[in-house]
Amino acid sequence: MPQSIAANPILVEATRGDMVESFHRGRYVVMTSDGTVVDQGGDIDALMYPRSAIKPLLAIPFVESGAVEAFGLEDKHIALACSSHNGEEEHAQTVKAWLEKIGLSVDTLECAPHYSLSLNAAIKQASDHVSLTKAHNNCSGKHSGFLSTAQQLGEDPAGYIEESHPVQQRLIKVLEEMGDCYLSSTPRGIDGCGIPVIGMRLRDLGLAMARMADPAGLDAKRIDAIKRIRKGCANAPFMVAGTGRFCTGIMEECGEDALVKVGAEGVYCAAFPKQGLGVALKIDDGTQRGAEVAMGAILRKHGVIDDAKAEVLKKYLTPVLTNWAGKYAGDLRPAF
Repeated sequence: MPQSIAANPILVEATRGDMVESFHRGRYVVMTSDGTVVDQGGDIDALMYPRSAIKPLLAIPFVESGAVEAFGLEDKHIALACSSHNGEEEHAQTVKAWLEKIGLSVDTLECAPHYSLSLNAAIKQASDHVSLTKAHNNCSGKHSGFLSTAQQLGEDPAGYIEESHPVQQRLIKVLEEMGDCYLSSTPRGIDGCGIPVIGMRLRDLGLAMARMADPAGLDAKRIDAIKRIRKGCANAPFMVAGTGRFCTGIMEECGEDALVKVGAEGVYCAAFPKQGLGVALKIDDGTQRGAEVAMGAILRKHGVIDDAKAEVLKKYLTPVLTNWAGKYAGDLRPAF
């Protein structure tokens, strides 16, 4: 086992009866926009792939380009640009209509169709014989944001998922600017939706999210874009994720006080504007359940969620484990 992983603390425990049955190690950082580390656990300087947790950062060029105003787009479209949505019909149909507004079709998307991430919605899609399109892909909103940017700036949209395309080059530049880092020689991979994934330090990702929370010191255009992104997600949280999802549930209750975003393989990011804090975390074993409980603990620890909100959100913050008969079996709980 790599030393950095072995040294990372246990962040979440799963209990059964009177015993801790299993646990999730990980690392996290909470930062201010001047680079001060307020809270941390584990190795925050090891490289990781941010995956979809950085979608609010990737939406910055979309908003800065003027595409929102030029194409008459709304909060729900900005939220979709930041989303890993369930692929429910409202998500897919909104994406389809969005692409028509910018003069393109669903076929222009360079991601693949798949059933909804929500089991109930997927069952309904199958029983209703829904013809799945690329708009059902959980990243179709992000891709629509990329295409809108390309259309607004007069760029050929073909191949927009390739690292050499101006769309992707612009995104890498934004990540470098927001995280105050250089990414030209860090590891590369391919994300689930086909775009490049770029290796980053957790520390740099935390700084980028801190600047989403407190953009003071950035140029006026960037500040306006960040505030617009935060507002869009707060006003249309269903579009960011969907029915029963942690991101949607937290933002429905907290509004602009918490911009939270899941990524694959146990990654989560957040911006807390009132506190001026950015958060990045990674669960070593890649499980979403561990990442959500850990993020919930950070939301509580840093005053974003008070006791009243915690009671409303308890199914997300401290999930109960049940057996197949629905009988209580144990808990998922933060261990830090």
